[in-house]
Amino acid sequence: MTEIIPIPNSIAKRKGIIGLLTNRWTRYIVLCGCANMFIWGSSLGYLKKAQPIYTSHWVLILPGASFGVNFNLPEIGQASSSNGSGMGSSTYDPRANYEYIFTSDPVIDLAAEIAKVPAGSFGKPRIKLLDNTTMMEFELTGKNPQEAQRKSWAMHQAVVKQLNGLRDREIRQRQSPTQTILKSAQQKLEQSQSKLSAYKVSSGLSFPEQLSNLSVNIEQLRRLRVETQAQEQQAAKRVQKLAIDLGLSSTQAAEAFLLQSDQIFQQNLKDYSEATATLEVLQKKFGPNHPQVAKEVNRQLSAGSALSQRGQTLLGRSVDQAHLIQLSLATNGAGRDPLFQNLVSYQADQRGLQAQIKSLNQQIPKLEKQLETLAQRQSTLDNLKRDMQIAEAVFASTLAKLDLSQGDLYSAYPLAQMAVEPSLPVAPTSPKKGVILAGSALGSIFTTLGLTLMWIRKPWIKKLSKLISP
Repeated sequence: MTEIIPIPNSIAKRKGIIGLLTNRWTRYIVLCGCANMFIWGSSLGYLKKAQPIYTSHWVLILPGASFGVNFNLPEIGQASSSNGSGMGSSTYDPRANYEYIFTSDPVIDLAAEIAKVPAGSFGKPRIKLLDNTTMMEFELTGKNPQEAQRKSWAMHQAVVKQLNGLRDREIRQRQSPTQTILKSAQQKLEQSQSKLSAYKVSSGLSFPEQLSNLSVNIEQLRRLRVETQAQEQQAAKRVQKLAIDLGLSSTQAAEAFLLQSDQIFQQNLKDYSEATATLEVLQKKFGPNHPQVAKEVNRQLSAGSALSQRGQTLLGRSVDQAHLIQLSLATNGAGRDPLFQNLVSYQADQRGLQAQIKSLNQQIPKLEKQLETLAQRQSTLDNLKRDMQIAEAVFASTLAKLDLSQGDLYSAYPLAQMAVEPSLPVAPTSPKKGVILAGSALGSIFTTLGLTLMWIRKPWIKKLSKLISP
């Protein structure tokens, strides 16, 4: 009796699957489904997990205009300079140099520092040189629109700072070899200036018109002295006449007028006069020990003391009470005040004129002697001035030419101006949903089409069946 050995379920299932896979339609359907699931799953997963990226655009323009400078230095010379355009060379495009500089690590690090982001995550800008123009288009990305725009502004600031630094270094390199050329002319100018200054100090000559002005001043002082002497004589006659009319000297008249114009002195004088008058009346009626007489005596003494102290303060010297009263009484006559005023005024004028005449008598001889000495030194001064003018002309013209030759800051590094400011992105530039979905669709189509072609070809089917079968 033949024993029937049962087949395990696992082996049966395996044979069923193998049989199923060996079926022509089933194999390609499963393979096509797996391929499409991979394509669409990876695409949709990328769209779901990928962070959006925003791009800010901005444009720099390199002006191509050139300029020239031509000017004259009065009494020195002429200087001119012609600066060519940095964009005018046919051998190279400076925009290519700028592209390399703008994408260099120092510029990127500086831009990252300005934008306050890590240098490793800042990224390099994408630069496009527009044909037949002098424009450079920049693109910078960010996680959000504000970050992209902020990085663009930071990049522009870093670019400007880097270019300015390069221009400064170029100017310093140009200036280094020219210092020797300028130093010789400067030394000659300084020597001639030192000689001229030293001779001016020793000779007393300071400006070209000094001799003629000094001669004119001397003549004017002589004429002024004559006029002043005549005025002094007139003032002296007036003082003498008024002093005779008043019966006082000019000094006494001045003191009397000063006392009369002081209100405190006049009040003290009034108190003293009233006390004296009252005392004379009381002494005729009562004895010296009467209370009223004693009271008025104290009042008279107090007023007299105050009168003396005020008078000494005003006149600036010690003076007795009787003299003060005499001066005060001398000014109390009717019509005498104007005479006192005129006397004091004429005396002040006379003293001022006398002092002026004395000063003129001292100045005129000194100036005459000075004029004689300066006239002898003028010829030497003229020779030194001529040497100094020659040295100054050489130095100024040399300096002007050197400065103009170094003034073209934009010959090697043209000026870069912002033509279009950094934009604020509205929509993300990556990931592009439409492109990814279109690519997935095309991948599915091509995959399905390829498997279909493989299914049609029998040799490939047979080989695949042998590989799959156990």
